[in-house]
Amino acid sequence: MATAIFGPEDYERLDADLAGTDRLLEKNYPGEDGSRQPVHTVYVPADQFTPSLAQDWGSQALDVVASEGGMEQLCHLLGLDGALAAEVAAKATAKLEIEPIEDLRLDFEDGYGDRGDLAEDADAQHAADAVSSAVAEGSAPPYIGIRFKCFEAATRRRGLRTLELFMAGLAGNGNLPEGLVLTLPKVSTVDQVRAMDYACGRLESGLGLAAGRLRFEVQVETPQLILGSSGGSPVAQLPHVTDGRISALHYGTYDYSASLQIAAEYQSMEHPAADLAKQIMQLAVAGTGIRLSDGSTNVKPVGTPEEIRSAWALHGRLVRRSLERGYYQGWDMHPAQLPTRFIATYAFYRQGLPAAAQRLRNYVAQTQGGIMDEPATARALASFIYRGVLCGAVGADEVTQLTGVDEAQLVRLAHPRLATTLPGAHK
Repeated sequence: MATAIFGPEDYERLDADLAGTDRLLEKNYPGEDGSRQPVHTVYVPADQFTPSLAQDWGSQALDVVASEGGMEQLCHLLGLDGALAAEVAAKATAKLEIEPIEDLRLDFEDGYGDRGDLAEDADAQHAADAVSSAVAEGSAPPYIGIRFKCFEAATRRRGLRTLELFMAGLAGNGNLPEGLVLTLPKVSTVDQVRAMDYACGRLESGLGLAAGRLRFEVQVETPQLILGSSGGSPVAQLPHVTDGRISALHYGTYDYSASLQIAAEYQSMEHPAADLAKQIMQLAVAGTGIRLSDGSTNVKPVGTPEEIRSAWALHGRLVRRSLERGYYQGWDMHPAQLPTRFIATYAFYRQGLPAAAQRLRNYVAQTQGGIMDEPATARALASFIYRGVLCGAVGADEVTQLTGVDEAQLVRLAHPRLATTLPGAHK
């Protein structure tokens, strides 16, 4: 028997030396929480929101699709055929009828503009009342909130006042949405995020909310957040300065592109400058549990039939491109973008399901297949499949049939650090 080299004192020393690393990994890199991530965020000017807006958008989307040959024809336009086209068309149609918007942002920033303090005060209070009514009626999307003006000097106080009025209205109405989301735009520095952290704390104490109840998204719209004046990357610091308040980073296509002097014709979610920024964002939040969202395209499906179909083809391709690159959420700005959002999303998961399910089945059963998957890859396979379940593209029973694991097992494979089975799947 070999002589032992490491003794108790060695283990104790290494435990002590690495205690800081252990705490860092446990606190700052908890991984995904396994809950549902919306596939998109819809933006509307704040004063245009009504409790029926989501259903109105769904109806408008279905009407446009019907006028252009139907949902299955739109699936064909996006490259789907046969049984897959019929399957995805049925799912997309049902989605637009039942839950056409998953995440909605009432916009007090670029989509609203400067209308003066009296008008914005009134609209902020009205927005709170309208959201409360939608929540009470059951017509609110699962996730809903506001984007207020940024924390730059010129708009800081206006943004904070709008945020305060909106939050006070919700709290006063007793209808704080479970899926409340606040969006901080045009962030340039870590200090602006710290300021938002402080503002959330003050709102919680002032409105009698539990500490940590309010979380917010950071919009990455300036090059200064990607590469700061010190030569480092401020965006990489964000997950570690607010003690879990940041829920997501959202890429802002057009502000970011314009800041780099990219000509308007070439500003796009797929510009190389956009890809660089989004790759850095991915690196910054890897393992932290903070989610990512791509931006939008400003090409709307309106006009002639040829213009509508061209815009649909572009939007569907961009949604698929984002999904393939690990961006599972994006922005939609027009009702007619909803069909291509759901078609492209459902097709992504349904097309990838057979191979992912077989590989996961082989891994769980320790069956020798053509691919030798490691535990990290098994987590990725399970996470892909579970995302498909959560967004409604894949049925939980279907997954069990294909993989041999039930939904609880799937969650444990996708998120092994979680102690409990997570609810929320769409079957």
